[in-house]
Amino acid sequence: MEKEIPVIFAITGLENVDELTGYNNYDSRMLLLHTGKENYPNKNLKARFLKNGQPVLCTIATMNGHDFISTSHTGIQWMGGSGCSGETWSPGERICIDFSDGTFHPGDRVQMDIIDKGTNMTISRHIYMY
Repeated sequence: MEKEIPVIFAITGLENVDELTGYNNYDSRMLLLHTGKENYPNKNLKARFLKNGQPVLCTIATMNGHDFISTSHTGIQWMGGSGCSGETWSPGERICIDFSDGTFHPGDRVQMDIIDKGTNMTISRHIYMY
């Protein structure tokens, strides 16, 4: 029997309104929250996303904001927040990921896996119904 993967990092919202114009353009900004109890070195974490059971065409090879800048981050416009600035993602800290416009729409089932790069093991899984 497989061990259940805990929710340490959770999707708390998806925004579709353009932050400059206020119009709905399916902007696909995702808000994440560290709901666990331990600090995690963010450079050792990567993320994988599925939408309705299919892989989202994006690459997030690190959750460290500084290191993220120099990576190939296909499908992602930007990432920011307290959880990706500095060296750790600590309990209560947030990260915002701005996916390419139109990535997510109401009714989508979004799965986020956070993976420890050292072990290549999924340490957190959250499913969010949009």
